[in-house]
Amino acid sequence: MIVAIDGPAGAGKSTVARLLAKRLNFLYIDTGAMYRAITLKALEEGVDFKDHAALIDMADDTRIELKNNPDGSIVIRLDDRGVSRDIRSPRVTQFVSDLAKIKGLRQIMLGMQRKMGANGNAVLEGRDIGTVVFPEAEHKFYIDAEFKERVNRRYKELRQTGEDVELKGLEDDLSRRDKIDSSRDCAPLKKAADAIRIDTTNMSIEEVVEELLRQVSLKKGIRTAGLPQDKSSR
Repeated sequence: MIVAIDGPAGAGKSTVARLLAKRLNFLYIDTGAMYRAITLKALEEGVDFKDHAALIDMADDTRIELKNNPDGSIVIRLDDRGVSRDIRSPRVTQFVSDLAKIKGLRQIMLGMQRKMGANGNAVLEGRDIGTVVFPEAEHKFYIDAEFKERVNRRYKELRQTGEDVELKGLEDDLSRRDKIDSSRDCAPLKKAADAIRIDTTNMSIEEVVEELLRQVSLKKGIRTAGLPQDKSSR
């Protein structure tokens, strides 16, 4: 069973997807981290971001692995080296949306993501999971929040990791990423017609996870960690 979670940056979808996967005992696939890994490699190798052919060739010769830990965290490996922390740098964040709009590169990533998700029950989050990667997913969610709230969340997240960021600069960057993600020609960010939209502006992470669990648990035969079973299905 596939659970697809889409939404803009800063809406909380990565944290929600990770916790949901842990509660469901599903594989968690962070597709955003995969694009960040490719972006990191391009920056390290000095590939010109305007040279789409070179970026596509690089991606085609790249190996990305995601490992789920028992505590729900995820380890990202790029060509056999751990990059979980490196891919969260401000420089990677600055360029990832530019790289993610390249059609040929997205096709390569699409193949990786489908292969990972086809191995069993999985929760995937990104920008086009419910519309392109797994349009037939059993459950589709679109996680959103007001722009100001998304900016504040990302600011707190980066400050907690020790990053020296300014709120205004972060606001400009998030606005730019929103524009690129939603207006690109290939697989733009949008809500799937059959996805359930959840506005998380005034919700805690736990409240969002519980709501998604409630929706997913309507499927018979799904066991969740810590979720009461519906008596009517016993």
